[in-house]
Amino acid sequence: MTGDEFQEDELSPYAVPAERDLETSLRPADLSEFVGQQRVREQLELVLHGAMRRGTAPDHVLLSGPPGLGKTSLAMIIAKELGSQIRITSGPALERAGDLAAMLSNLVEGDVLFIDEIHRMARPAEEMLYLAMEDFRVDVVVGKGPGATSIPLDIAPFTLVGATTRSGSLTGPLRDRFGFTAHMEFYQPEDLDLIVKRSAKILGVDVHDDGAKEIAGRSRGTPRIANRLLRRVRDFAEVRADGRVTEEIAKQALQVYDVDQLGLDRLDRAVLSALVRSFNGGPVGVSTLAVAVGEEPTTVEEVCEPYLVRAGMLARTPRGRVATPAAWHHLGLEPPAGDQLW
Repeated sequence: MTGDEFQEDELSPYAVPAERDLETSLRPADLSEFVGQQRVREQLELVLHGAMRRGTAPDHVLLSGPPGLGKTSLAMIIAKELGSQIRITSGPALERAGDLAAMLSNLVEGDVLFIDEIHRMARPAEEMLYLAMEDFRVDVVVGKGPGATSIPLDIAPFTLVGATTRSGSLTGPLRDRFGFTAHMEFYQPEDLDLIVKRSAKILGVDVHDDGAKEIAGRSRGTPRIANRLLRRVRDFAEVRADGRVTEEIAKQALQVYDVDQLGLDRLDRAVLSALVRSFNGGPVGVSTLAVAVGEEPTTVEEVCEPYLVRAGMLARTPRGRVATPAAWHHLGLEPPAGDQLW
């Protein structure tokens, strides 16, 4: 997805370049400040502190889950807890094995290497990573053809933290080399409420308890969306009110940005409306549904569908997408009688 598409969708869980500096200022500094994901935090604390007591590098860590839930923040926290430096890259940036070899050779003992979207690594780089993770060495090939020579190169012991939104896309050999795997779940409203209040304090926003609760309830279980909506509500409160974010101000602001009480935006409602009104509730293929709303199939599938399914408004079936009774009722319509497809 492009930055232009993100600008049109306040509820996209993906980051845009313009947000990155601000996101950095809002990230928690250590595990004690990290809100939510209690089981993951507890497990990770045991892994890190156990390794530190033994004086060894922790197992490599794989963080999986939908975008916007804090995988990058946890990677930075891991480095902070270990007192180490973090080197950050992404799967798409590692197109050749040489790209990875150059990064690995510059690591200092104890460093944390964070690879975002690790499932998108090129295969040659991934195969080089196997040996680096297990034996802390890489084989650099010099020359081409029959005269090519493989030179073993030792690298400093490090901890790899991989992040993926599609754990099923990881190859078995790569997945098996991670000693600790954590799956991050969507956040509960009460956790998002705490995140909104913490971010408001950092940003200097005067947010009331009911205002924070209103924002949290429309954030689709995702901290990145909660922080983005907080900034939009802040703008509204400063321009059209006295700067204080109350429940009523939050409702008015989110209405301006087309975010309804369940956290659905214009595109979500367009998908449901097309499914219900144009296709009588389905089933219908995602490509046809995307054409009906004027979007790319990947946008519908990756941005809209996960939340609509989780909210119980859309079901995926072998024959296509189907609107549930909750979707009909949300649009103010009665589901058809007779054979039910859900």
